[in-house]
Amino acid sequence: MAEVFLNGRFVDRDDASVGAFDAAVQHGVGLFETMMGTTAEDGTPAIARLERHLERLTTSARELGLARELNAEPIAEAAIETLKRSGLARSRVRLTVTGGDLNLLETGGKSQHRPTILIAATPAAAYPDEMFERGVAVTIADARANPLDPTAGHKTLNYWWRLRELQAAAGKGAGEAIVLQVTNHLCGGCVSNVFLVKEGRLLTPIARGEEEMVGGKGTLPSPVLPGITRRAVIEAAQAEGVEVERRMLGVNDLLDADELFVTNSSFGVLPVVKAEAEAIGDGVVGGVTKRVRAWVNA
Repeated sequence: MAEVFLNGRFVDRDDASVGAFDAAVQHGVGLFETMMGTTAEDGTPAIARLERHLERLTTSARELGLARELNAEPIAEAAIETLKRSGLARSRVRLTVTGGDLNLLETGGKSQHRPTILIAATPAAAYPDEMFERGVAVTIADARANPLDPTAGHKTLNYWWRLRELQAAAGKGAGEAIVLQVTNHLCGGCVSNVFLVKEGRLLTPIARGEEEMVGGKGTLPSPVLPGITRRAVIEAAQAEGVEVERRMLGVNDLLDADELFVTNSSFGVLPVVKAEAEAIGDGVVGGVTKRVRAWVNA
């Protein structure tokens, strides 16, 4: 039986549970990271971009008041050990940190509570090769992301609305739904970041933490998650001499793109060839997208 790491110890999956008064149960307070794990033939476990996932998690925990300080090192060790105990060659490692017994109303946000830390490894999703060879379609989600929501741009447990939009997209034969901001600028996919290719350049929406770097002081906050694979794409593209521009983008930019792809830690780089009823570019997976996939998967 698979073992789960819960608050400092390993327990059987069926015995892993959080309390009825945990802030995640009571109010949906928590953060999570989804990471890809592999185990080599000699038994050596590895989690892709683990340090960057933990950097994002600990930053969000501090900024949102979930925990002043989360020690990344023991969490990393626990994640690797969880993967090792799973015995899986390819796995999805889910790290969840909840508010524990946090009660902001009683403490004014200054609680010295102990957050709940849960780590589980399950078999990685098997994506058909056809998705990457022929690309997928996307829909435009009905829901909108609000840049003035202080939790936007963080990977919180509030994913219900995203999953509902994703389910609706699947019902239309699409692989993802593109979310717009309340300003009608692009945000990203329900579970991904988005990149446009235009005249050989990569264009992507400004993410949380990049506002001043791109637009200077006074720039509207961004509800875009600073994706881990997004960052890998940007770094790989720049290393290969491909220009990357972060800026506000609209639906017309998306429809006029030569190529389009979305990214996350599970499927990596996923080509998009159609948005609603409109073909993107030539309606086939483009050369830049293929090269980006190769760079990130290397």
